Amino acid sequence: MKKIGFVETANRIANDKSILIEEEFNATKTWIEYINRLIGVVIGLFILLTVWKSFKLWKVDKWIPINAMVSLVLVLFTGWIGSIVVSTNLLTWMITFHMLLALALVWLLLYINHRSERLQSSHSVKLDVPEKVQWVLILGTFLMLIQVVLGTQVREQIDQVAASLGDMLRGEWVKRSGIIFLIHRSFSLVLLGVHILYFFWAFRYSVRKSKVNLWTQVLMLVLLLEIGSGIGMAYFGIPAFLQPIHLLLGSLLLGIQFMLILQLRDHLQFKLNTN
Repeated sequence: MKKIGFVETANRIANDKSILIEEEFNATKTWIEYINRLIGVVIGLFILLTVWKSFKLWKVDKWIPINAMVSLVLVLFTGWIGSIVVSTNLLTWMITFHMLLALALVWLLLYINHRSERLQSSHSVKLDVPEKVQWVLILGTFLMLIQVVLGTQVREQIDQVAASLGDMLRGEWVKRSGIIFLIHRSFSLVLLGVHILYFFWAFRYSVRKSKVNLWTQVLMLVLLLEIGSGIGMAYFGIPAFLQPIHLLLGSLLLGIQFMLILQLRDHLQFKLNTN
């Protein structure tokens, strides 16, 4: 990592004594890691195909192939960071960094898809949506990103507590996770409040059956499921099956939020151009 400028990060990895602790073989975790790598390879191949196809659009919209090439570099970098996460025995702060890279890749791919769709269709539905609706959603997305980072910190803390208890006594994990869990839990109420405000405004100003209206409904449904899965983990001893569901729902939320921001931005630009 020193060769690409991450000198401090490389030194922290080199001097982290927890890396030297041997981990017991776990067949379940091994299969999960193996499947994760296979999925990563498939994603990389699809992105490579996207880059190849995008060059046909260079004369129409050069930012599509440029962003496609950036996504290819980003997926390779994310995969490399993932290998470091595994080789360092799931080093705590590296898990968060790896998660943020993956989310950035999702946003970039959604942006490429959005620009491509704009070349094929025009605004069939004109929305008189005020700018404040977009800003509330941007605020909600920013808060959700913070919540995801807090969630990865909670997961890291839970992993440490679970290891200290020999992966036993699941009911004690949340109690011993400290203040970071309380912050993560309380922050969900702030998120819910901001999104209720966005939901009210989006339905007030958008047209029925428009993409913004439909995706806003999906957003609220996923948010409620995300909060519900968090409550389930908190009060039922963190069931193993709920952990990946909770993470998946959080990632879906950020993807839907970003997609809605792009759609609202298009409508605002369309409104400005027609005035």
